Amino acid sequence: MYPSAQTHHGSHRAKDDAELLRELGYQPVLTRRMNGFGNFAISFSVISILSGCMTLYGFGMNTGGPAVIMWGWLGVGLMILCVGAALAEVTSAYPTSGALYFMAHRLGGPRWGWYTGWLNLLGLLGAIAGIDYGAAQFAGALFNLQWGFEPTPESIMVVYVCILVLHAVLNLFGVRIVSLLNSVSVWWHIGGVLLIGGALWVVPAHHQSPEWVFTTFVNNSGWHSPLYVSALGLLLTQYTINGYDASAHLSEETSQAQISASRGIVRSIFWSWVIGFVLLAGLTFAIQDYAGTLHSATGVPPAQIFLDSLGMQATKALLFVVVVAQLFCGNAQTAAASRMIFAFSRDGALPGSASWRRVSPQTGSPTRAVWLAVIVAGVLALPSLYSPTAYGAVTAISVVAMTPAYVIPVFLRLRAGSAFQAGPWNLGRWGRPIGWVAVVWVLVVTVLFCLPQSSPITVNSMNYAVLALLAVLVLARVWWQVAGRRYEVPTGGSTKEMADFERGVV
Repeated sequence: MYPSAQTHHGSHRAKDDAELLRELGYQPVLTRRMNGFGNFAISFSVISILSGCMTLYGFGMNTGGPAVIMWGWLGVGLMILCVGAALAEVTSAYPTSGALYFMAHRLGGPRWGWYTGWLNLLGLLGAIAGIDYGAAQFAGALFNLQWGFEPTPESIMVVYVCILVLHAVLNLFGVRIVSLLNSVSVWWHIGGVLLIGGALWVVPAHHQSPEWVFTTFVNNSGWHSPLYVSALGLLLTQYTINGYDASAHLSEETSQAQISASRGIVRSIFWSWVIGFVLLAGLTFAIQDYAGTLHSATGVPPAQIFLDSLGMQATKALLFVVVVAQLFCGNAQTAAASRMIFAFSRDGALPGSASWRRVSPQTGSPTRAVWLAVIVAGVLALPSLYSPTAYGAVTAISVVAMTPAYVIPVFLRLRAGSAFQAGPWNLGRWGRPIGWVAVVWVLVVTVLFCLPQSSPITVNSMNYAVLALLAVLVLARVWWQVAGRRYEVPTGGSTKEMADFERGVV
């Protein structure tokens, strides 16, 4: 049902984790306490269909409506599975915390690695902002129903900051706690979807017809082209099934990383794709009043679907399920982003690298990198205080930066041809065709998500994702001129720099 690995054959035999990491040029520093299920669980938690599907459902209702939501999920999900499988193949060869940028560096050289790293970092930090701000919005809706809380931009920002602090604190306790929370998250998500889908199917007296769900097109974007609007509606799926590189970023803390991290990427995408379809179908069939749902006083359309279909008490219970799932998601994303900061700093790519690469001797976690991740995520969401479209911009930033970073190592692997040494998890003869499908899809979707999302184009409605993308590329270029010579990804073996780094880990 999803690509499986060709494992333990000839030159593709898996190596000892610590031995392989030293061969790749790094001395093991992080604590390896995560098993294969835990590695799958972190990407499954980051994808979090109860976060992405719920927070962007209203966006999908305006940009194409039910037909684009349902068919877009199926089609885009298949393309993302191709991207994930192609990336998993490269991950098996290079299982490090640096993940995407390390792969790009080894396959294409320093500049490829440098720009891939900056794109990946922007995407990871933008994802924290998107996930946790969405959680704050849903928590605000729950508080509104329970205690009359008014979900203003200022009050939502306070909730958002509290969530960021919670995730920082949880990530300070080490990867064992992170892994445990992610394992619980898997079953919480699966149980939550079954609970929500079951309730929305059994309880309401009225459901929409299959014809309405799969053919109804709605355009409230201001644009006149149905094709353009339908393409915009794909953002719901592309944003939701995102962040699966978390398995690669946690590979230095995972046992049998060459196989476990690759399986974690592909399995997290596949099961999120299946379960997400169940959730979206449940929500869409249960819509009672389309206009009323879009303009819900709660601020989140799915909450209005719950209210109209299930009543007040059930809505509160289901919103609680969703908020907890979103908290699991944000916590996993914070872990992935902090490992990226740690790895990028380990190779001297960030300002203040000597500080961000430090690892706590008590917990084996990069604590300063954790704090940096949540602080930057907090800053990224500040425009939401002034613009109602800022949240959409943050989610678009995450997608437009992260998605190209996924496919750069895949493109370089294709360019390398037979020179690429596959790991024990590989696609065999399907590697090249699946890889090229992934590259073409990412080129299309990257252009698409830089385009304006609503008309007329104003200061509030403009899609700022392209400006953020250009800004990070300019920053990367400037910092390359200033400090590029200090950026050095090891080519393998023991080096003086590795020994110096080890003495700096305190």
